[in-house]
Amino acid sequence: MTQLWAGLGNPGAKYAGNRHNVGFMALDRIAADQGAVWRSKFQGEIAEVRFGSEKVWLLKPGTFMNLSGQSVGEAMRFHKLDPADVTVFHDELDLAPGKLRLKQGGGHAGHNGLRSIHQHIGADYARVRIGIGHPGHKDRVSGYVLSDFAKAEDEMLDDLLRGIADGAPKLAAGDGAGFSNAVALRTTPQRPSGGRANLGDEPERHAPSESEPEPEAQLSPLQKLARKFR
Repeated sequence: MTQLWAGLGNPGAKYAGNRHNVGFMALDRIAADQGAVWRSKFQGEIAEVRFGSEKVWLLKPGTFMNLSGQSVGEAMRFHKLDPADVTVFHDELDLAPGKLRLKQGGGHAGHNGLRSIHQHIGADYARVRIGIGHPGHKDRVSGYVLSDFAKAEDEMLDDLLRGIADGAPKLAAGDGAGFSNAVALRTTPQRPSGGRANLGDEPERHAPSESEPEPEAQLSPLQKLARKFR
């Protein structure tokens, strides 16, 4: 089976670190992990990766964000794919930085890249919504998405992109839950399993549950007698 994954962004070094370019960043990380080589085609850059029997074309439109659909539509038609075979990676204002959600179909919510894709292939494609947070007021959105991620967000962003690359084989196989879990394993801090640290191999102590009765040796004579008549 063949799929097309399109990452959204604006071409050129000026925009490379922008929040609006996180779709490009995601595909760049997947391509790097798979050793894929980018080449110019379909008014953008394309690379081929394989996950088992799944062939995936990675596409970064070079048309600027508001014309992304031209490139995506051209690539989709050339490879004789349907909109259902297309997944778009894009920035999402309505999700906190570091969060990610999958969505099938739906509206474009004012996103210029998605609006353009709607115009060229319709709405029946999948989306990987990558959270960048919201600046707080709609008048600040344009400047916010076209600004770079803050230095304080570098670690968060790296973990998120690593998680996306880790989960790519699951996404290709249609396992959305497995993909999301791979991202969460990178981005969600792991809670310590016990309350006592650095005590070697000492087992964690906990109160017995109802399904875990007290050992016989710890019972009083009266408790032992009561147990016999349960």
